[in-house]
Amino acid sequence: MGGVSTLCARVRNWDHWRMSDAASTASFRAARDLLLRHREDYGAARASFAWPELEQFNWALDWFDVIAAEHPERTALRVVSEEGLSQGTTPLSPPGKARGDESVSYAEMAARSARAANWLRGLGVRRGDRMLLMLGNIVPLWEVMLAAMKLGAVVIPASTLLQPADLADRIERGGVAHVVAEADQVPKFDGLPGGWTRVVVGDAAGWHAYADSAAAPAEFTPEGVGGLGGAGGRGGVGGMTRASDPLLLYFTSGTTSKPKLVGHTQVSYPVGHLSTMYWIGIQPGDVHLNISSPGWAKHAWSNLFAPWNAQATVLILNQSRFNAAGLLRALGDCAVTTFCAPPTVWRMLIQADLAAADVAAMRECVAAGEPLNPEVIERVRKAWGITVRDGFGQTETTAQVGNSPGQPVKPGSMGRPLPGYPVVLVDPLTGIPGKDGEICLDLTSRPLGLMTGYLYDAERDAEAMSGGYYHTGDVATSDADGYITYVGRTDDVFKASDYRISPFELESVLIEHEAVAEAAVVPSPDPVRLAVPKAYVLLAAGAAAGPELARDIMAFCRERVAPYKRIRRIEFADLPKTISGKIRRVELREAETEARERGVTEFWEEDFSW
Repeated sequence: MGGVSTLCARVRNWDHWRMSDAASTASFRAARDLLLRHREDYGAARASFAWPELEQFNWALDWFDVIAAEHPERTALRVVSEEGLSQGTTPLSPPGKARGDESVSYAEMAARSARAANWLRGLGVRRGDRMLLMLGNIVPLWEVMLAAMKLGAVVIPASTLLQPADLADRIERGGVAHVVAEADQVPKFDGLPGGWTRVVVGDAAGWHAYADSAAAPAEFTPEGVGGLGGAGGRGGVGGMTRASDPLLLYFTSGTTSKPKLVGHTQVSYPVGHLSTMYWIGIQPGDVHLNISSPGWAKHAWSNLFAPWNAQATVLILNQSRFNAAGLLRALGDCAVTTFCAPPTVWRMLIQADLAAADVAAMRECVAAGEPLNPEVIERVRKAWGITVRDGFGQTETTAQVGNSPGQPVKPGSMGRPLPGYPVVLVDPLTGIPGKDGEICLDLTSRPLGLMTGYLYDAERDAEAMSGGYYHTGDVATSDADGYITYVGRTDDVFKASDYRISPFELESVLIEHEAVAEAAVVPSPDPVRLAVPKAYVLLAAGAAAGPELARDIMAFCRERVAPYKRIRRIEFADLPKTISGKIRRVELREAETEARERGVTEFWEEDFSW
């Protein structure tokens, strides 16, 4: 006990750029190391793992800076563009030397994030302040994420696909005090109300240039412990961060007109993603490639927390447009050891020459976001000798269920509950756990990776946490061995190209068109994207169904929603309704799954030139 106290006292004195709570670091490391030891022993991992009990924890200071001191020269982040690949990037040549190939070591990342934190503090960023972060896959994204954690600020990740209306909503409901964006995104903020601090990566008139942060000191001293409110409690003693302090706010689509606000703490995502690390199978020194866009939870899952929890290298492949051949080449050129991609990408890859990829270094392949087709898994296995393993989680949680390394994979199943997750299937009608039902988490053993709740929506929050369970809204079945097979959503929200789509949101846009009386949006099967948004449209009096009107409605939506939300198919038809007048989307969804020819009043995006 005396040794721990001495160590805590020593590291709490300033040592280069970090101040670490050694007891918290040790507790986190012990939990992490247990999972690494049992990476292929699912039974032992499930039986012996327990979430670390942390009262104070700042992942950037108490973990990242600590491991950066242990292996300062190891590459923390490598961002390779198409230009970098075209120059023959290889793991044997020093990374980061060619144009389009930038690498940052752990020591450099720790120092850069400290400078960014000091500079942002100078602009007024304080513990509890909310910062909207709208950057692409560029190095400053990781620097600012770590800097925000060190400051105790709350990050609101934002996709670069968002439009001004989306941003206005996030700024207002998110209580945004600071915005960090790339120069090409700045015009989207023109005219948006608020006195928020403006920081730009690049150049923009009236915005603070992020490049100036490079001149700030590389020694960072955190402020006192703060509360949830942002303005209060900033002057605490000791500079430590409470584990329960907020860290992330994600806007995620729901069945209501506006996205929900999902809150995560300083530990629920950073520490909670130990389950994600275990599922993927990342080990220290690995090179991990994940295909995901910033702004979405999966980016934080596999491009930040899981790989750096494992002391691995995050590899980013920046392609202006997805190129299967370029991705396959990168697997060998960059010596990728673990690879994660959404099913949409996997379906594109099997249409390319899988055998052309050099997978000598590859050990693990996983897929998440939606169920992966068994034939895709089989084709990859035949070409690479590696089984792609499914997993399941949500923005609200870290990885809950998965096929973990070294375990048998059953076709169609997404695996078994991961260590630390008390998953039960609850009958929606009786509320009794069984072999089939809604995927729920038992709150008597609340997992650390579960969100704090939905902010400003007490009704939805109470519904999600009712009956002693957290309700995912997803339905599944299980077998005698505990393997869980995904069935679908309990509501109408669906995935298209790995993006979550809210029908209500799109329908609200559609009915703004003068020719649309009513509309219902459902997923329509697509061989590449798995599903695309399709609108069944009941026309207003006087409007005539035809290709010109279909194109006009699609164009109308294109101007008002992000690209991933576009209506890609339209069918003019009457809408089936219940006796109370509610649209029966279930009937429309069933019609889409039936094999049938396109009707004369159905039009697809591909029918038109844009």
